[in-house]
Amino acid sequence: MYRWEITRAALEQRVFAIIRTESYDQAAATADTLLSAGITSMEISLTTPFALEAITTLTREVGADAVIGAGTVLDAQAARMAVEAGATYLVSPSLDAEVIRTGHRYGLPVFPGVATPTEMVRALELGADALKLFPASAYGPRWLKDVCAALPQAPVLPTGGVTLDDAPEWIAAGAVAVGMGTALAQGDRDVVAKRAADLLARLADARE
Repeated sequence: MYRWEITRAALEQRVFAIIRTESYDQAAATADTLLSAGITSMEISLTTPFALEAITTLTREVGADAVIGAGTVLDAQAARMAVEAGATYLVSPSLDAEVIRTGHRYGLPVFPGVATPTEMVRALELGADALKLFPASAYGPRWLKDVCAALPQAPVLPTGGVTLDDAPEWIAAGAVAVGMGTALAQGDRDVVAKRAADLLARLADARE
């Protein structure tokens, strides 16, 4: 797929799951639970032990049924390793031109971290495919609405502290999607499935 097609697939549900765990087995179990709940986009944070192996296994197992990205990609070397592991998109908490260049060199969309309108514009100039607002907990939907009024072309992804309650508010304020971790994934399969179904419905309503 082209970069824009991957980006659209990764953000189609208006939410992508962030998997950051203490072991490979926990990451695999969390991913399996989320996939069974109908979540089709998730990033495996490179802070997770054996994250690259988890990415390789997941991308092989899910095929075209889900979009698996790499998170916490801090430099060009990590970006290249994520590409080789099979990641289909790259996410970073910071703005690094080499991460964007490396991802684009191999046809992957990159969502770098930004925290100010100045960084948003700079990221767009560098070719970022979407902008990870991090940490979202330091801001709020009202702040994003004001920023989007001035920068309507900025595809913003609030991440870090987004809750089930305020996720639809972020979308209504102009975000194209939100990133969520334990708030989305904690609990057994039935709990996560019910939570995911409810959230997806609320996000769809907020978008419209």
